[in-house]
Amino acid sequence: MDNDVKEIYYLIGKNLKRIRKMKGMTQEELALKSNYSLGFIMNIESDKYYQSFSLGTLWRFARVLDVDIKEFFKD
Repeated sequence: MDNDVKEIYYLIGKNLKRIRKMKGMTQEELALKSNYSLGFIMNIESDKYYQSFSLGTLWRFARVLDVDIKEFFKD
């Protein structure tokens, strides 16, 4: 996978973590409410591991966190 794609996943993971914390939600709560595993959430938010995911997953996170999906792409 090329670096541009990895950079997008990294940006989204960083924003997911920021938004989740801003909403006062733990990784465990996000996992429970979105119906994904804790490990999956942890990998997305990690800057050390690469975790791919679908747009459907991102849409579900946006719904659970009550934000516009565009928030995950802010630099």
